[in-house]
Amino acid sequence: MSTTSINPLFAISAVDGRYRTKVESLAPYVSEFGLIRYRVQVECRWFDYLARCPDVPELATLSKADSEFVLAIGDQFDAAHAEQVKAFEAVTNHDVKAVEYFVKDKIRQNAVLAGSVEWVHFACTSEDINNTAYGLMLSEAREQVILPTMDSVISTIDDVAQATAELAMLSRTHGQTASPTTLGKELKNVCARLSRQRDQFAGNTILAKFNGAVGNFNAHASAYPDADWPTISARFIAELGLTNNAWTTQIEPHDYMAELFHALCRFNQVLLDFDRDIWGYIAIDYFKQRKVDGETGSSTMPHKINPIDFENSEGNLGVANALLEHMASKLVVSRWQRDLSDSTVLRNIGAALGYCLIAYQATLRGLSRLEVNQETITTDVSTSWEVLAEPVQTVMRKYGMEEPYEQLKSATRGQQLDEALFQEILAKLSLPADAIKELAQLRPESYTGYAASLARKKLD
Repeated sequence: MSTTSINPLFAISAVDGRYRTKVESLAPYVSEFGLIRYRVQVECRWFDYLARCPDVPELATLSKADSEFVLAIGDQFDAAHAEQVKAFEAVTNHDVKAVEYFVKDKIRQNAVLAGSVEWVHFACTSEDINNTAYGLMLSEAREQVILPTMDSVISTIDDVAQATAELAMLSRTHGQTASPTTLGKELKNVCARLSRQRDQFAGNTILAKFNGAVGNFNAHASAYPDADWPTISARFIAELGLTNNAWTTQIEPHDYMAELFHALCRFNQVLLDFDRDIWGYIAIDYFKQRKVDGETGSSTMPHKINPIDFENSEGNLGVANALLEHMASKLVVSRWQRDLSDSTVLRNIGAALGYCLIAYQATLRGLSRLEVNQETITTDVSTSWEVLAEPVQTVMRKYGMEEPYEQLKSATRGQQLDEALFQEILAKLSLPADAIKELAQLRPESYTGYAASLARKKLD
């Protein structure tokens, strides 16, 4: 089923307009439809769970067929069902109450269960349904869409790192020539950074609560004072695949969301740093971009192939992080036992994740068009003999020579050396003959240390 329901030309948000096809995979999870579906699933699973709870004898244990009937209301929820929920909401003006009425209406269609419909939403506040629904939304969107795309970005960059592990490249610190590295090693640095943030994002615990109006099981205890409701609730949350938060107000306080969003922000910021670096390397001809037939780079300059994918990624990462950072700071703040300002902010989770997904796909698209310009990279490093001042002054230190740094600084600072001038500088040094001989064999493109092996090393 396609979830595109309007002409993209008339969408207010770029996520649901221009970029709709790029975020379609997220729609079943983070759309209004997805939120309603998760709410219905929670209501149905709570009903089924209570029927299995020995502390609630008034609700008879369901037969296998009846249990499957109830759970199917949520598991087989579709767009037509969502429209029915919205019809209830048009009357109730309350989105969660509309879900409750929808589930009751479906259960009434089962003759055996019709008399038990008031156990739907038993002892629940709306936030019991909402926070678990959002928890399921974030969990499944993370596992099914965001993490696989993150992994594609990391593995694609690492593929290039492996292929270019030995390709010597001139470093630039402060924009100036610096000790050589390899292209593969610099790309591996990015993989390591992204992987660390990816793992922190993946490892963030998703919390939930199911403890009533202000987090104390007040209604539960009034109906069944001898039942161990904290344990009953925690087991239900575990069945949902979430982690119980025993201490809450009316709302689960969203601290875990802030942790999750901050981890996502850090991944995005590392990727943004990568996008800008690749943009710069394209500008200095370290990479070329494959032509796409029919594509136009400039409306007036026919020769251009612009690095638009990396620019697109950079821009969308910025928008994503603006949303994520606002949500992370806002959602952890709620007046007294609750206010409703979190509700409208939570509805932007889909937009934030959508901008992330658009950016990741743009980076992948940009990478797919890159070609390493080995000739330019090699020429750049092989003609920068001044970078060998570092190993020379280091060897001078080894032999106890006075002011080695200062001597090399005087001879090389601000100059671009060639091989002849480098050899001339070496000849004037009072180093042992063996040391001079070894240093004379150095070339900028071979002065890369452990770069190649670091590029090939598997991430821990």
